Amino acid sequence: NEKYPIRQSLESYIDNFANEDNGPARIMATAELLYQIRQEIPTITWQKGRLALMDISLALEGIFFKEIQNWKPQKAAEMMDKICYSGMAATGTGFLEEWEWDELVTDLSAPNLEKVPLSYLNNYLARARNMVEWGTNMPHAIYQDVVELYEGFEPLVLGFFDDRIRGSVLLSLGNSVGEFGDFVAKEANFSNTLMEVSNANNARGLNPGYAMGELVVVSGSPESVEVDNNKIYIFNRPPADLKPVAGIATVTEGNMVSHVQLLARNLAIPNAVISGENLEDLKKYAGQKVFYAVSNRGTVLMKSADDMTSTEKELFSKKQRNTERITVPIDKIDLSQKTIVNMADINSTASGVICGPKAANLGQLKQLFPENVVEGLVIPFGIFREHLNQNVTIHNFSYWTMLNDIFAEGKRMENAGKSEDEVEDFQLCELDNMRFAISKIKLMPSLIKELKEGFQNVFGDRMGRVPVFLRSDTNMEDLEDFTGAGLNLTKFNVVDENKIIEGIKEVWASPYKERSFKWRQRYLNNPENVFPSILIIPSVDVDYSGVLITKGITSGNDNDLTIAFSRGAGGAVDGQAAESYLLKGTGEDLLLSPAREALHRRLPVTGGSVFEAATYEQPILNKFNLYDLKIMARQVQKKMKTAPGVTSDGPWDVELGFKDDKIWLFQIRPFVENKRATSSGYLESISPKVDEGKMVSLN
Repeated sequence: NEKYPIRQSLESYIDNFANEDNGPARIMATAELLYQIRQEIPTITWQKGRLALMDISLALEGIFFKEIQNWKPQKAAEMMDKICYSGMAATGTGFLEEWEWDELVTDLSAPNLEKVPLSYLNNYLARARNMVEWGTNMPHAIYQDVVELYEGFEPLVLGFFDDRIRGSVLLSLGNSVGEFGDFVAKEANFSNTLMEVSNANNARGLNPGYAMGELVVVSGSPESVEVDNNKIYIFNRPPADLKPVAGIATVTEGNMVSHVQLLARNLAIPNAVISGENLEDLKKYAGQKVFYAVSNRGTVLMKSADDMTSTEKELFSKKQRNTERITVPIDKIDLSQKTIVNMADINSTASGVICGPKAANLGQLKQLFPENVVEGLVIPFGIFREHLNQNVTIHNFSYWTMLNDIFAEGKRMENAGKSEDEVEDFQLCELDNMRFAISKIKLMPSLIKELKEGFQNVFGDRMGRVPVFLRSDTNMEDLEDFTGAGLNLTKFNVVDENKIIEGIKEVWASPYKERSFKWRQRYLNNPENVFPSILIIPSVDVDYSGVLITKGITSGNDNDLTIAFSRGAGGAVDGQAAESYLLKGTGEDLLLSPAREALHRRLPVTGGSVFEAATYEQPILNKFNLYDLKIMARQVQKKMKTAPGVTSDGPWDVELGFKDDKIWLFQIRPFVENKRATSSGYLESISPKVDEGKMVSLN
C-alpha cells in the first residue's frame, strides 16, 4: 500500500541495490531496511501486509547473511561499521529489542576520526561484546523450556541453540567482534589464553581468583549436574543453586549480583564469560587437569596443569589453604532470648546476638526508612537452641547432642587420617538425618501462642490470613570475610497456619543441607555453632525486584552503583538473566544486560507462587525508578554509616522491589569481596599495564 513509508523504502532499495556488486553499501542498506521493517510491522493492521513484510524480511535476512561474509574490512574504522550494521540487522531480525539497540547504537557508531584513545576502543569492544551476548541469549530465553523438555529423550536437541545462532546474522557479528577484540588486544598488549582455542579474547573475567582441577564441559541443562568442588566447570548458563566448584565459566552470564555470583566473588572462585564457540572448542580438553585464573581486570588464563610455572604451583601450597578457615563468632551470642521479637524493636546491634543480620539490619532499616519497610517478627537463636534441647523422637539423646556428635566424629576421622571426601560423605549423611529429625521436631506451645499473638498485634490479622515470607537468618552470614548469601531457605508467600509451622521447621533444618554445608565447611573451625533465627515478614507482590550494590562492580568505582532487576518477586538473586545497569557517579546510566527470563513470580493473596509470562519489548525499570534508586542509595550510604551496631562503611548489598513505583526494602548486608583475590600479586601480574591514553589509528 502506497500510504506506508516502508513501501517507498522497498522501492528505493530495489532501484538502488539490485546489483550484487554494490558490496558494503548494499549490506548496510539491507540492515537499515530490516530494522525499518521491524519498526513498522506493528503499525500495519492489514494482516496480509504484515505477512508479506515478514516474507520480505526473511528474504533480506538471507541476502545479509550471504553477503556479510564477503565484507572483509581492511581498516579498524571499517570493522566498526561492519559491527554496527550487523547489530542493526540483529535487531531487525529479532535478536535484540529496539530499546536495547537504542542503548547501544551511540557507542557503536564509528567515529569520524583518524585516531582515538585506547580507552575509546576498549569501551567500543565492551559494548560490542554486550550486543553479542544479548543477541545470543535471546534464543535461550525463548526456546530454553522446549529444549529442556526434548533433552530428556533426544540429546541432539542440545545443538539447537548453536544451529540457530550460527544460521543467523549473529554468526558474522560474533566473528567480527572477535577480530576487533584481537586488534584491540594487540594494541593494548593484552590477551587471554584458553588452552589453545581461537578467539580467546572473546572471554571476559567476572570474579578474580585462581584454581587447578579437572576441566568439565556441560553442554545441556546445568541443574542436574552433580558438581565437585575440586573441578572447573564450563556451562552454557550458571545454575541457580550451584554448589562449590573450583572454577566456573559460562556462556550466559546470568547476572553479576545473584547469590551464586556473590558467593563466587566472596570466595575467590574464578569466574568468566566465554563465547559459545569457546565452549565448543574447549570440549576436546574435557577431563584434563588445568590451571585457571581470572585477574581483577578481567584477564582470563587457562592452560594445562603440566605447563604451570613454579610461581603458579606455589599458589596451591597446603599452608595457604589452611589459612582460609574462619571461626563462627559465638562470644556475643545471647541464647537467653526465648520469646519472639518485634522486628521494629531491634537494630543492627542485635546481629549475631539474638538473631542474624537479615532481621537486625531490616529492623535498622525500619527505623531509618519506616515508610519503605514492612513490619516483621523475629524468632531468635534462643528459641531454636531451646528446641534442640528436646530429645530426638524415639531416642534417648537430644538434637544438640546429635549435632555435636556429627562434627566431633568428623574431627576424629580427620585426625585418624581419613580423606576429606570420606569425612564429608559421613557428615553429609548424618546431617541429612539431622535435617529429617528437625523437620519432625515438636514446636513448643509457647512458641505457637506467641506467633498467633504476633500476627494479630504486629500484622493486624490472625495467623492463617496474612501471607508471609519465612527467611532463614543465621549467625554465619554477612561476616567481614564471608557473605553466606542465599545459602539457606526462604519460604515464599505462606498463608496456611499449618504450613507456617511446618515452614519454621524446614527453615531451621536448611543450614544442614548439602549445598549450604559445602559452601561453608572448608571455611569453618566450629560448624556446630551455626544457629538459625527466622525473620517473618508480610509478602509484598512487587511488580519487579532485584539488588542494588552501592559500588560499581565492573568499574571498581565506589561512586558508581550496580543494579539488577527482574519482573515479579525474588528477582535477580537466583541467577536470573536480569536487567542490569551501571549507574555512574557522573550521571550516566549504562545498560549492562537486558532481562532474558520468560517467566516471573507473582504472589497471590491465597499463598504460594504463580508464574506469568514476560516479554522484552520494554525495559523493566523506567527513568523515574532509576532516579529513585540513586536517591535511595545515597540515603542508605549516609544513614547506615551512623546507625548503631553497624561496623561496616559499605559498600552495601540491598535487596528491594517496586510496587506501583514505590520502593520496598527487604534486606541489606555488606558487599563482601575476597581480599586474597583482590590483592593477589599473581593475578595482578597476568594483567599487563594498559596505557588508556595511547592514540590508535583507525586506518
